[in-house]
Amino acid sequence: MKFAICNETFLDWPFDKAFAFARECGYTGIEIAPFTIENDVRRISASKRQEVRREAETAGLEVVGLHWLLAKTEGLHLTSADADIRRATSDYVAELARLCRDLGGRVLVFGSPQQRNIAEGITAQQAFDFAAEVIQAALPELEKQDVILAVEPLGPAEGNFLNTAAEAVRLIERIDSPHCRLHLDCKAMSTESITIPELIRTNRAQLEHFHANDPNKLGPGFGQLDFVPIFKTLQEIHYNGWVSVEVFDYTPGVEKLARESIEYMQKCLVMCGE
Repeated sequence: MKFAICNETFLDWPFDKAFAFARECGYTGIEIAPFTIENDVRRISASKRQEVRREAETAGLEVVGLHWLLAKTEGLHLTSADADIRRATSDYVAELARLCRDLGGRVLVFGSPQQRNIAEGITAQQAFDFAAEVIQAALPELEKQDVILAVEPLGPAEGNFLNTAAEAVRLIERIDSPHCRLHLDCKAMSTESITIPELIRTNRAQLEHFHANDPNKLGPGFGQLDFVPIFKTLQEIHYNGWVSVEVFDYTPGVEKLARESIEYMQKCLVMCGE
């Protein structure tokens, strides 16, 4: 099992310092939120892309991909009724695919609840159709860059669109491309009526990427969620992708969150017999 950590965990740390510390903790991958480089990725120069990739490689980390894809952007939305906004969003996803490949990554995790929520006056089916249109229009560039768009279900506290794995899979099946697959997040899965292990088993054929966190918004091991059955299930389905730590509450401090999250996960693996 390969462990990564999301780079915004390190707040305002310089990339070289953050990457080196992540590797020191035992992570071998880094997942990047584009806004930590530039709010609008179209403004990220080729030299800056090379610099970030080189800093990760120097630290001994592989860039897994990107997440928080539309955070801090303006004029972009997955389910907008405005065709121009949908077209701009497709174009932006295509640019994210190019950035991802330039950094050495392969996965785009589409969460960004504020940029996908269903607006008042839009039906759920219309939102579904609009989202499918946006992703389908970006597929040629996803294919060209060999990048996977991983659709992330999020709990109702985060938004009102794609709140369950089943809803995300329905969209993925509508897209019907090997470049559009499923991302699962422990905090989000904890809001479903189905257990996390069962969600993993049910969606094994679509699963591309995985986020480890606790429902309390901290890292794995910082709450009540037991990762032993989760990791056992990932082993059972022969998942060989990344497990990325993503936290939303930084109160314990950067070093503690990064170090103790992976220490806990490593202990869980030992208990799983790996």
